[in-house]
Amino acid sequence: MQSASPDAGGSGVDARETGDVLVQYVVLRRDMIDAWTLGSVVTQGCHAAVAAIWIHRDRVDTAAYLSPANLDSMHKVTLEVKGENQMRNLAEKLTAEGVEHKLWIERPENTPTCLATRPYPKSFIASYFKKLKLCK
Repeated sequence: MQSASPDAGGSGVDARETGDVLVQYVVLRRDMIDAWTLGSVVTQGCHAAVAAIWIHRDRVDTAAYLSPANLDSMHKVTLEVKGENQMRNLAEKLTAEGVEHKLWIERPENTPTCLATRPYPKSFIASYFKKLKLCK
């Protein structure tokens, strides 16, 4: 797998130069999808996605993703993991690989509910999520 570089763009790939689409991945827990209300689960995904964008707002890819030219055509992929252990394992793997993301921890329960990456070129980030199912 590719390792994320610490340069200003973060991915080492400029999506504008390659014509690659920028994408943000959002991962939800299937056990919560089955147990919580739809609105509550959607809210968790929103929290993680907004937090990942805000934390990495200075990244070149994030700025491009939020630019006026791209604002109405954002790309997100929403996936699922089975439960808390899988969510924590994914977060650890992404951290080890240098993939910038936000693991959303619901308070006061201290429960990890969702994970979202910052925007990356799809060709760079997709391989980290190829084994996960689309959230349906």
